[in-house]
Amino acid sequence: MTPKLLVCLVLATCSLFTLASGSQTHRGKWKLLKRSIGISAMHMQLLPNDKIIAFDRKGSGPSNISLPRGKCVVDSKTTTDCSSHSVEFDPSRRSLRPLTITTDTWCSSGALLPDGVLIQSGGFELGERVVRSLTPCADCDWVEQKNGLITSRWYASNQILPNGKIIVVGGLNQFNYEFIPKTSTSDQKLYQLPFLEETRYSPFVPNNLYPFLHLTPDGKIFIFANDRAILLDHVNNRVVKKYPVMPGGVSRNYPSTGSSVLLPLILSSNLNSHRPEAEVFICGGTVPDSNQKAIAGVFVPASKSCGRLGDVLIINGAAKGSAGWNVGREPVLNPVLYRPHLPVTAKTSRFEIMSPSPIPRVYHSTAHLLSDGRVLVGGSNPNSNYNFTAVYPTELSVEAFYPPYFSPNVSRPSISKINPGTNLEHMQKFSMHFYIHQWHGELGKIHVTMVAPSFTSHSYSMNQRLLVLSLDSVARKVGFSHYVVDVHAPATATLAPPGYYQLFVVHEGVPSKGTWVHIK
Repeated sequence: MTPKLLVCLVLATCSLFTLASGSQTHRGKWKLLKRSIGISAMHMQLLPNDKIIAFDRKGSGPSNISLPRGKCVVDSKTTTDCSSHSVEFDPSRRSLRPLTITTDTWCSSGALLPDGVLIQSGGFELGERVVRSLTPCADCDWVEQKNGLITSRWYASNQILPNGKIIVVGGLNQFNYEFIPKTSTSDQKLYQLPFLEETRYSPFVPNNLYPFLHLTPDGKIFIFANDRAILLDHVNNRVVKKYPVMPGGVSRNYPSTGSSVLLPLILSSNLNSHRPEAEVFICGGTVPDSNQKAIAGVFVPASKSCGRLGDVLIINGAAKGSAGWNVGREPVLNPVLYRPHLPVTAKTSRFEIMSPSPIPRVYHSTAHLLSDGRVLVGGSNPNSNYNFTAVYPTELSVEAFYPPYFSPNVSRPSISKINPGTNLEHMQKFSMHFYIHQWHGELGKIHVTMVAPSFTSHSYSMNQRLLVLSLDSVARKVGFSHYVVDVHAPATATLAPPGYYQLFVVHEGVPSKGTWVHIK
């Protein structure tokens, strides 16, 4: 089934989402987790051990955290760098571990392999053809493969595939795609994609970098660049559908940066129906020449209308200008929670403004959903180096946003057991045991969801996916505040590529903490 395309614009530049709604009166809260993690978090990835890997570009100069064990790196320019540009951050303990990257990851991309290893590709100059890997373990560090890519990839995008491979699409002046890791003959080829050249606004302001990629339920790749989209059959290297140009005269990709999400896939227990309706939500952007105008000192307001979508938290960004160094103005401090199912009246809106953060986070900021339901927010560096006196200084802190379901008046469910275990197979039936403490009265509506951990950068969460699983029956009570529900795992790898997922039980819109499961 080909996905529907929904048009929308907002003024923020990073979106994460859950199925939670929570209290209408509680507008969330913020908490500073660490004043400095030593780097400005341009990129983030959550690992299955609940550690966050964050990294920044090497070209910004020395960071504020040293490499481990007094190590230093000498690059090709014979300059010595003893600072780290990547860290492992434990949100629960607020502890840091510096990691070693020797090549520049500026505006690169990434994904988790099925075994939980983080694969990170491309970057700038010496990093543009590098493929890096990091295994989740106590003392593991980055391993860099210098020629892991066929061609340079700067501002490219990644998507995990049903076979466990990763497709890498685009990049500056790259109108093609390839596959990693390179384990077969077909992986050694470069596949041309003229669509990327057709959507380039100009050589100086491409407006098609970091193209939005989404794996559809039938295994094809939805690719959006600038103001239009295609559906790619990557197995046969064939474009099977072209979508019309989106109205409004607005560019959506870098540097006119917007965002994109694949809305929740509602799965059915009908084994003959493995292709739920897919909807892609394109969010944000600005007029095509906004970047040029911002460089000249004219900051064009971002658009701020929105179409229908699932519950989405819109966070970070600027209300004027574009993405890039020193070309954004008016930081957006208030997250906005959009709830599509609320009735709209003359006095109510589906958009709810959340509590503001005290910290402006504009270009090169990130956000990521944690297993405990918090949203980790970090980064912001619209400067060419680490500059702490600029109008919008380099930001090294990380903070957590607590959505409305953290209200003290809200009872959150908790998962107690997955039977027969957390290693699942496609189409497998399993039982989830959970508690709802201090719940009085009848059990409300229950959902079980699976969330793929994404690689977040530049207002885009690569590999993002939320599945609403099919339930075999209603939840049944087996003890005091203790319930069990029978659940069907996703039927195919096109619905859920192999790998790790966060599993949540959601009661009346309020999620539990996540439990990691693995799809073989």
